[in-house]
Amino acid sequence: MVTRQCWLERDCICYHQGIMIMLFDGYCNLCDSTVQFVLRRDPHRRVRFAAQQYEVGQRLLAGAGAEVESGESIVVVDGAQVLTRSTAVLAIARVLRAPWPLLYGLILVPRPLRDAACRALARHRYRWFGRRTACRLPTAEDRERFVE
Repeated sequence: MVTRQCWLERDCICYHQGIMIMLFDGYCNLCDSTVQFVLRRDPHRRVRFAAQQYEVGQRLLAGAGAEVESGESIVVVDGAQVLTRSTAVLAIARVLRAPWPLLYGLILVPRPLRDAACRALARHRYRWFGRRTACRLPTAEDRERFVE
């Protein structure tokens, strides 16, 4: 198995090729539903999860050095690459069970248009989908998929 050095630390889960870490807003109902959606449709278990509000999420965001706007709902760390907005969403769709990888074809849509839709959704997600008062804890079955 080929590995590459993670920019965060050698023992980080993203050190292993093929593993993505989805950083999500743990207080957002839409984001939580997205995590549950991905958990059920990721047959090869390529996606791991971390809430942006927890220490590991903060370390990953800081270590990435990426420009992540306040209110960014989903960020994906894929090895040394940091993906945001629509590119992050499409990267995750690409590794899910069929038919979801077909959505990756939307990568052909100019990024400013895709990202505008993501920014609008991120801006209104609490109003449209609600907000939690605390991050939900994963079930015992799913716990290994969450980075601590």
